[in-house]
Amino acid sequence: MKLVTFDVPTPVGPVRRIGAHLDGRIADLTAATVLYLGQWPHKGDPYALAQTRVPPDMIDFLGGGEQSLAMAREALQHLRRLGPEDPRLRGPRGEQVVFAQGAVVLRAPVPRPNSIRDTLSFETHMRNSLKTLGWSEIPKVWYEIPIYYKGNPCAVIGPDEEIRWPSYTERLDYELEFGCFIGRAGRDIPEAEAHRYIAGYTIFNDVSARDAQRREMAMLLGPAKGKDFDGSNAMGPCLVTPDEIDPRNLRTVARVNGEVWTDAHSSDMYWTFPRIIEYVSRDETLYPGDFIGSGTAGFGCGLEHGKWLKPGDVIELEVQGIGVLRNPVGRPAPRR
Repeated sequence: MKLVTFDVPTPVGPVRRIGAHLDGRIADLTAATVLYLGQWPHKGDPYALAQTRVPPDMIDFLGGGEQSLAMAREALQHLRRLGPEDPRLRGPRGEQVVFAQGAVVLRAPVPRPNSIRDTLSFETHMRNSLKTLGWSEIPKVWYEIPIYYKGNPCAVIGPDEEIRWPSYTERLDYELEFGCFIGRAGRDIPEAEAHRYIAGYTIFNDVSARDAQRREMAMLLGPAKGKDFDGSNAMGPCLVTPDEIDPRNLRTVARVNGEVWTDAHSSDMYWTFPRIIEYVSRDETLYPGDFIGSGTAGFGCGLEHGKWLKPGDVIELEVQGIGVLRNPVGRPAPRR
């Protein structure tokens, strides 16, 4: 399934829901579950049951694990059996269940993750980036443990939202990544079991202010303001369940104003997500809604090409099997 979080316009303001792609449209998963369960009124109130089994919040839904996913799949199959023109394609109270894609506004699949951990898993990117800092080789420790840093879960934006240009940078950069969301709580997770904790994958643009990042990391800490500003973590356009994607075999492409800047492949990842999860969960509990980034693909940012974003640029990150994450770049804020 390709899962989404979306807003539906109403006379009193937008209403946020979770959904799934359905034959070129977007199905409201909670409403679809109400419609499906409404076939058996003797089993209880379909609205109350749907709120429990397929809640309209993505983190709550992911926390429901296989039971919630199975119910959502059954509800989608019921919609397919009815067909797009069936007059019964509305909830028991007349509510709309399926929407044209242009009738809703997609948000980040998980608008506010519990946490963001971003790794440095692509060897080519590491080698290229360290050269710009004067390093002749990748430190030995990189090959021993999957290094990561914490990001800002409050700075997440979704598809087509503007990346705000911070007032303090002249070198804004994109980073072509993808990542996984955790779907069940766990601690000390063995690598062999880690795949059972992955709820799905999405595209991630880890936007960076390179000049600020370089200054901060000269003190061997950070990144801080180099990556922490409103809109610095773009995610989307959907969350693809693990049964539909092989994270080790994905073509990844970055385009700026239609020009290809990056054409890379996920097979260059030195650290796999199961190995990363094993390391991250050591003596630490992971929870549904936690996000783990892959790190930047080889040649997956302007830093590696020696060129930078400009105000008004449009960035498109494409990952095979997930889709395209598109974001325009805003104009610099006034310096303070």
